[in-house]
Amino acid sequence: MAPHADEAHDLDTAAPEQKCLGLSQVRRCEDLNGHSLSNGHSNGYSNGNGCSNGHGRLNGHYTNGHHNGNGVHCTNGNGARTSNGNSVHNGNNNDQGIDSETASIASNWDAATVVDMPVPRNLPRPGDYIEFPQLKHKQGAPLNRWSHFMTRDNDSPGAQSMLYSQIQNWEKTKNAPQVGIATVWWEGNPCNSHLRELGDLVRKAVWEEGMIGWQYGTIGVSDGITMGSEGMRFSLQSRELIADNIETITCAQRHDANISIPGCDKNMPGVVIAAARHNRPFLMIYGGTIRKGYSELAGKEINITTCYEARGALASGNLKPCEEHKNATPEQVLEDIKTHSCPGPGACGGMYTANTMAVAIEAMGLTLPGSSSHPAKSPEKMRECERAASTIKMLMEKDIRARDLMTRAAFENAVKITILMGGSTNAVLHLLAMASSADVPLTLEDIDAISQRTPLLANMKPFGDYLMEDLNKIGGTPSVLKFLIQAGYIDGSILTVTGKTLWENVADKPSLEFGPDKQAIIRPLHDPIKTSGHIRVLKGNLAPGGAVAKITGKEGEEFIGSARCFDKEHELDRALRTDMKLRTTKENIVLIVRYEGPKGGPGMPEQLNASAFLQGADMANFALVTDGRYSGASHGFIVGHVVPEAVVGGPIALVKDGDVIKIDAVENRIDIIEIPGVGKGEEVVRRELEKRRREWKRPPVRPLRGTLAKYARLVGDASHGAVTDLPVKSESLEW
Repeated sequence: MAPHADEAHDLDTAAPEQKCLGLSQVRRCEDLNGHSLSNGHSNGYSNGNGCSNGHGRLNGHYTNGHHNGNGVHCTNGNGARTSNGNSVHNGNNNDQGIDSETASIASNWDAATVVDMPVPRNLPRPGDYIEFPQLKHKQGAPLNRWSHFMTRDNDSPGAQSMLYSQIQNWEKTKNAPQVGIATVWWEGNPCNSHLRELGDLVRKAVWEEGMIGWQYGTIGVSDGITMGSEGMRFSLQSRELIADNIETITCAQRHDANISIPGCDKNMPGVVIAAARHNRPFLMIYGGTIRKGYSELAGKEINITTCYEARGALASGNLKPCEEHKNATPEQVLEDIKTHSCPGPGACGGMYTANTMAVAIEAMGLTLPGSSSHPAKSPEKMRECERAASTIKMLMEKDIRARDLMTRAAFENAVKITILMGGSTNAVLHLLAMASSADVPLTLEDIDAISQRTPLLANMKPFGDYLMEDLNKIGGTPSVLKFLIQAGYIDGSILTVTGKTLWENVADKPSLEFGPDKQAIIRPLHDPIKTSGHIRVLKGNLAPGGAVAKITGKEGEEFIGSARCFDKEHELDRALRTDMKLRTTKENIVLIVRYEGPKGGPGMPEQLNASAFLQGADMANFALVTDGRYSGASHGFIVGHVVPEAVVGGPIALVKDGDVIKIDAVENRIDIIEIPGVGKGEEVVRRELEKRRREWKRPPVRPLRGTLAKYARLVGDASHGAVTDLPVKSESLEW
């Protein structure tokens, strides 16, 4: 539609490379006398985290300045360093858990000033998406920048009539901005059942701000309910469907902004992927964590993972009541655990995938402070919903859009806090997909490099002792972010949905306290659970395209065992239930589960049943390897995301029972090192695998029709996020 003559000058038609975010607030550190610590030339770009005298970055652009020898020197997102480049991450200082030099660096944050600097905007490339006309942003301009072209004059009388039928006010119909409220709500799942209630609060607040709030639902899949069944094949696909759903409604209905309210694992990356596509002002509200459960018969606090591990304990004879209820049967104990593991609404309580992604997205600045740690039914969560309306209005007024916040520095924050908090391996898959949608360079190798230099600090389940409800009581995610920014691990200068920097959001939050009789959830830097990350990217002749392992160190850092192969997860589940020889062996066994990748599953289903069974049955002489995924609640010696997957002829399809496999979390390798009856050594194994490849035949791929068949045809490999909308190589329709 051509613009009216009198408004053509108001259309936003500048080429992406000509646009800049004039309102971006970028932090510049100053010393205690008010002198700038940055002397370098910036080539017109911000130095990113403001603490750099030569190597900071924002949106992937590096500065080329000169070090002044006195200030803070940040390189490649590593956080605070001294002028000679020596890391000051480790140490101890009173109640902060950081050394005195790092503490002096942290003081510069308190003296930092906020400056307006033009930054090239990360806009979608021309042609990637349908481009809708929009009013140019300027001071005092109307906020209905997209919906204006549907509600102006008499251009679209049918659309206006339909809108008026819902609003009953012509002034508002014509002029008020329209905010989509995407609620990932459905009944039957505690992670999502309360989200419509939160959406109602947001909608009411949006209308009270003089805007129009349109609430709608998206699809979703409960991982907990579908775990171990064919239904789990639909789970990862739901991430793409959620993104498609929100992109479709936002663009088709010409919404001027979007507030998304997710609750379960795939919900969070789904709404962020959508935001990168539509690139309107955006805010995410996490549905919040569930409360802890308690089993009287087991005599302990419980959560959803307890159910799965109790199944393994029951099968192995290890499930017993507490002393107070010693006459209860194991079956009664399991029934009590099932009854009380989910005492209300909210996402699974440990640092499982939902909480991992919520924390990561808060560290990116895409939520209000505390969103990831406020429990689902807490007063804080209700206040967050009410505050969302004024926040989205401010983002519209300042024209701060989703991609303005989704920078390389923001994604590095997300990766780092995932490592520091002991987060789920699924975060690797989702962060790669989110970065791909935002056109931000992020690779499996980048994640591996960050993990190598980042410690594990959080004593949280599945492998630790605490849940998100416990973390919230000591200040929640904001207090953790405050500590990590002061310690130099998290970039506090990134712009956030508040219009302020991440540091400004958390500077006044309670500080974590360390020491005897203090909190034991977050370790001090001098005493980490593990000096490097628990998420390891492995490569080798079994996974030449990469694999992702969760290894906390409690399992050891090397495992060598004989392969036992299963072509689907249900085959392994059956063997664990019925094969007593397998369950009682003392030999080290590497359980291979294949044909469960993105294409071969299809859907790359999570496999919590097997890992929980092994934990519950105390079967420590087993490792698990799959081209599928493991739940964020899984722990033990587990390796997933093997690429190439079996269905495309990856080496995992060629493994046979008895092959000797070595998993090395120090050298980050996973290899077949010996083939019985053939020999050992790299060259011997290579020749045997080539022989097996010539003999290999791909099994029939099912299903042939329906949503999973479409997904299998479109989806990419796990090492690139298992996305369905990779950029095309040309403008040809030959996708």
